[in-house]
Amino acid sequence: MDIIDFRSDTVTWPTPAMRAAMAAASVGDDVYGEDPTIIALENRAAERLGKEAGLFVSSGTQGNLIAALCHGQRGDEAIVAEDAHMFCWEAGGMAVLGGITPRPLPTDHLGRMDLTQMREAIRGDNPHWPRSRLILTENSSGGNQGAAIPLSYFEKVRAIAQPHNLKVHLDGARLFNATTALGCDPQEMTQHVDSVSICLSKGLCAPVGSVLVGDRDFIHQARRTRKLLGGGMRQAGILAAAGLIALETMTQRLEEDHLQAQRLAKGLAQIPGVILDPTQVQTNMVFFDLDDTVNGSPTEIIEQIEANYGIRIGLYSGRTFRAVTHYWIQPGHVDALIQAFKAVFKAHP
Repeated sequence: MDIIDFRSDTVTWPTPAMRAAMAAASVGDDVYGEDPTIIALENRAAERLGKEAGLFVSSGTQGNLIAALCHGQRGDEAIVAEDAHMFCWEAGGMAVLGGITPRPLPTDHLGRMDLTQMREAIRGDNPHWPRSRLILTENSSGGNQGAAIPLSYFEKVRAIAQPHNLKVHLDGARLFNATTALGCDPQEMTQHVDSVSICLSKGLCAPVGSVLVGDRDFIHQARRTRKLLGGGMRQAGILAAAGLIALETMTQRLEEDHLQAQRLAKGLAQIPGVILDPTQVQTNMVFFDLDDTVNGSPTEIIEQIEANYGIRIGLYSGRTFRAVTHYWIQPGHVDALIQAFKAVFKAHP
């Protein structure tokens, strides 16, 4: 890549193998259910995640929205983490388009909602209240330094949901990062949820797309909802071809990104003025703050690092930065970012 880009793993380009597969992909009309490459991707994703069926969608946001609209209806309520992507970063879609009210709950350092608060948030049958219908979960937790939430949490969430007939959806945009960090098979986690959305275009390098999986009845309704949202695609097998490589190959190498992130965290933590605990880095995200001894605004620092060193980095909020490792970040890029921060900090003593 011409620019060294740590802003997100969404900036990844398709690999040479993906480009070759896209060029050679067999295609058909997916709205008619006739694209063989999309069918193969949907079936493989469902198999990997232990579900009956899958649906190729344009984005993780679309997959999450479809799940919410299928599990709930107008007047229903969804229990969700207050820092979850579905609550903070998806334009309020479930409320705007589905009439579903989010019920946000606080989280711990890993992004887990308190289970007692979750249980107490489930509403009884009262005509004054919205109806509790679903619990929305996420793994890894992007709002909590990409933390990998343990399997036991999802088992306990399921135990809370089942007696009340609540559905559980997992925003698994970076699910394979989480399961890589935890050293478990994805099915060990997904067995505790009704539906899962996985993103192919983040650290897995596909140019476009996510896959939503669940049981056959759910996916049948999801396909109708995708059409309602304008998400029906035609000869999109050229995209699904890259998704198959993402699912089969790129999920197997994510530990490399995690090791790069840990190395970056250790290097940045040694720089005076950086507030960072490397032990908190579990996956491919590194969050760090500037202490009050550092002069200059975070925006100025970001601009200088890009202008002088050709490196892009993200500002998460306030004085908090986020750096994300991915396939196109090499060890030398990590070293370059560490050195860039050292040099810029010398200019802002």
